[in-house]
Amino acid sequence: MFRKVENQYYLEEFILPFEGKLRADNRWVKLAKIIPWESIEERYANLFPSNRGQLAKPVRMALGALIIKEKCGYSDRETVEQITENPYLQYFIGLREYHDRPPFDSSLMVHFRKRFGSETLKDINEEICRAAKKAEEQKKDDDNKPKPPSGGKKTHAKEPNSPKSKASSFEVYPANKGKLILDATCAPADIRYPTDLSLLNEAREKLDNIIDLVHKTLGKPGRRPRTYRQIARKAYLNIVHNRKPGKKAIRKAIGKQLRYVRRNLSAVDRLLAMAGDSHGLSQKQQDTLRTIRMVYEQQLHMYTYRKHKINDRIVSISQPHVRPIVRGKATADVEFGAKVAISMVDGYAFVETLSWDAFNEGVTLQESVEYYRQKYGYYPEAVQADKIYRNRENLRFCDRYNIRLSGPRLGRPLIDKSLQREQRRIERQDASERNAVEAKFGEGKRRYGLARIMARLKETAESVICLQFLVMNLERRLRVLLFFFMRRLFRYNLGFQEPLLYCFN
Repeated sequence: MFRKVENQYYLEEFILPFEGKLRADNRWVKLAKIIPWESIEERYANLFPSNRGQLAKPVRMALGALIIKEKCGYSDRETVEQITENPYLQYFIGLREYHDRPPFDSSLMVHFRKRFGSETLKDINEEICRAAKKAEEQKKDDDNKPKPPSGGKKTHAKEPNSPKSKASSFEVYPANKGKLILDATCAPADIRYPTDLSLLNEAREKLDNIIDLVHKTLGKPGRRPRTYRQIARKAYLNIVHNRKPGKKAIRKAIGKQLRYVRRNLSAVDRLLAMAGDSHGLSQKQQDTLRTIRMVYEQQLHMYTYRKHKINDRIVSISQPHVRPIVRGKATADVEFGAKVAISMVDGYAFVETLSWDAFNEGVTLQESVEYYRQKYGYYPEAVQADKIYRNRENLRFCDRYNIRLSGPRLGRPLIDKSLQREQRRIERQDASERNAVEAKFGEGKRRYGLARIMARLKETAESVICLQFLVMNLERRLRVLLFFFMRRLFRYNLGFQEPLLYCFN
């Protein structure tokens, strides 16, 4: 059950012990003013259609706790501890006064991530960035507005009913504006580096535990099925402890583990047939058993046909949704996690496509450009992307709508040398501006948790990925606010003119 509460927005209303006051220039106070809590609450209330049950936590507490966790890199338990100790964090999540007790249990963080799915977080990110861009444009217009003359009379703008303004108002196809940056990366999951041998050994050990549980549930009817667990473990360690095992030795060890897994699966089937519905397995153990069957079929197919590739290959029994993503990077040819395609506009990042299966990011260009037109009402002037986006369909699409796609010009070289120099200058400029998306990936993987997604469920992992881009956009919003503040400070208060202003532009 969800009950709408009055959001706490006023800094003076927060009650501190010893009659203290919170500072208005604190980062958490500024961040609380940026986020549109009321509109987010409307989406959050739709998740609770019933008026019965336990009262749910407010949206500001749920989303605020997730933002604190991803911004500071805390664990779930550490997030609750930090909120309990810090009054600014308690103000950020919407409390009216300081409490020395935890506002909620750390186990609720998992439910918060489930409630804010990836699509919901994308919409929230869009709303925050839309409001940020509108505020930035308004501040730029205020700064660029001409000052009134010394006599005190203000200059009036041209009337909107002039012939020029009428002609522009009936323009059907507005001119292209802005630049769209596209790229993709992999968000690796927190799993052990998968090998066929280690995966089969893990499957065999889990099957041994399932056999013990079902056999105990049946009341130990006779002798426990023989699984040769000690012999199988010793065979596995012989290969693992060998620093440079040969291909034949590895293949022989994989064959042995396959036979042990097959024996264990046959024993599990016999015991489950005897137990029926009262097998004593939890839902998680049943899911694990289904995953092990799929792993055995895939590994048996690759072992039989001497292959190392198969569709929808499972690389983790605990996280069967994780897939290998071939990236071809210098550090690692293959990464294991979700592939994320993003777009960047004016420094703000938007998640375009998030998939656990590998995909060609070049096919997402047209959809991203059309979505850009829906948001802003016009097509971008240029799309800055790497070579994988420069296929024939994308080139024809960009040429149709007069969009410049970064990269070398097609066709014969230009005859005019000045035009050639201008073309090379534009190519260098596009390449340098496209580096902003690489910096955004670096920020997410070094400063935040994009380099290793700790969430284990598929839904929560997707929420964490989208939430990290939302937090990065909030950080940029704070930096922009500081920029405008410093610019106005130096321009109006200190009296400095253009030379000092250039340092901030």
